[in-house]
Amino acid sequence: MSSFFNKLKSVLEPKKEFKVGKGLIIFKSVRDAMKAEKILKNYSAKVVAPPHEIREGCDLAVEYEVLEETGIKRELKKNKLVPLKFISLDGQLMEPLDIVKVKEIQGFTMVRSGNMKITIDGTGKIVNISGGGCPDVPYLNLQLIGRNILEINENETPKALGYTLCAYTLNKAFEEAKKIFSGE
Repeated sequence: MSSFFNKLKSVLEPKKEFKVGKGLIIFKSVRDAMKAEKILKNYSAKVVAPPHEIREGCDLAVEYEVLEETGIKRELKKNKLVPLKFISLDGQLMEPLDIVKVKEIQGFTMVRSGNMKITIDGTGKIVNISGGGCPDVPYLNLQLIGRNILEINENETPKALGYTLCAYTLNKAFEEAKKIFSGE
């Protein structure tokens, strides 16, 4: 009799057809990871630092919902962007590292992304930009320090003004700082 109920249970219960959880897309270069983020803006994809155990090409990877993998692969192929590999994080003890960190220091807010840091005073004025070592960092300093973060237009952001990994990671910090000061 119990075999009848087991069979009935297996027929009535939906089978798990979908993978669940998160995955990482590993790329050969930082430029490819940045391009993927742009291409996958309609997905749950975000750029993260991959765990050290699985770093291969560059210091950035794209984290995504595994349920979206088929669509993501199709979108990347359509845009001729070939990742090194897709890795499922289900059941893994590895966690991707969020590349943006926020710290409050004596009335100042420092937002760090990768090696780049942006520091804002209590009024929203950018008082310091540091880190990196890329050739466009001094130019970004000149363009942004002393300005209120809420008054900087889209065409004046680090991603619009710069062209290196430093500009990219500074822009991540900039976006987070802007969210904090706009109350989002």
